[in-house]
Amino acid sequence: MNMRALVYHSPQNISVEDVKVPEVGEKDVLIKIKYCGVCGTDIHIYNGDGGAFEVTPPLIMGHEFSGTVEQVGSQVKKVNIGDVVTVDPNNMCGECYYCKNAMEQFCENVIGIGTTFDGGFAQYIVVTEKQVFKFKEGMDALTAAMTEPVSCCLHGIDLCNIKLGDEVLVIGGGPIGLMMLQMAKMAGASKIILSEPVEEKRELALKLGADITINPLEEDIEAVIKANCKNINAVIECVGKVHTIDSAIKCAGKGATVMMFGLTGPDEALHVKPDIVFKKELKLTSSFINPYTFERSIAILESGKLNVRDTITDIVELEECVKVFEDDKYRRSGKVVIKLND
Repeated sequence: MNMRALVYHSPQNISVEDVKVPEVGEKDVLIKIKYCGVCGTDIHIYNGDGGAFEVTPPLIMGHEFSGTVEQVGSQVKKVNIGDVVTVDPNNMCGECYYCKNAMEQFCENVIGIGTTFDGGFAQYIVVTEKQVFKFKEGMDALTAAMTEPVSCCLHGIDLCNIKLGDEVLVIGGGPIGLMMLQMAKMAGASKIILSEPVEEKRELALKLGADITINPLEEDIEAVIKANCKNINAVIECVGKVHTIDSAIKCAGKGATVMMFGLTGPDEALHVKPDIVFKKELKLTSSFINPYTFERSIAILESGKLNVRDTITDIVELEECVKVFEDDKYRRSGKVVIKLND
């Protein structure tokens, strides 16, 4: 059986074409994919920068997806045909040093769906049962497709150690920044500031829980913080640019955690003044993929307490999706989701 899929052949060389649907093994699940989100990692792969793991083309990208179970192998027990499901794209070996020491995100033998193994920009996918997570009956597939980015954000929020009453600055009002500000509020932050140059994103941020928004192209971020905050306890950088990381360090308060969440290019370098880090006793950290957070992400989405639908600005049909990678306007607007099946 054939299906349609978006295939990456080389940097800036992708096409929608016919490929074979993989065979279903006894421990496998065949999923009819409904939606797959476009991640910054996919853009990096498209541009030849690589993703979280080494990429070998030809490859079907895509790791933020949901769908319904179409077929199950003879030994599959936890899902049934028709279930709405999502997939943790990181299949860890469970045997290496890092897996055995509670650092599975650094697994030496990881299989990365959409990075080292064909992923979700296809009408169907076959994955091992242990990677499949079922949603409660009635869950909509579009929300379910956001589980993977939510799980990554949740790992980042955990590392920020936000306490009740903390003041938090989020830099970047894209889909990730808008999820982060909601999670910071859930974690107990008393004041959340969002820095974002696009007016529509700032307006949405206020709707989703930001207390103050700043246009960094027209306002002095440090001056606004000084006038409205006692001490920024955590800064979450969601842009992935050297100048925004530099701004995050400058804006951080005494004893703050600076979370470098945005993905920079592999050759970009940050020039940090150790004196600033020393005098403010900063904790500079980052977040790599989504260890141990997938079940919690599903619980948050099923609760309805996290609004991911409003971060989605474009739903593009598979046959038209090449333009999403070629035209920067899609990445400037918000979250883009590819529709694979009706």
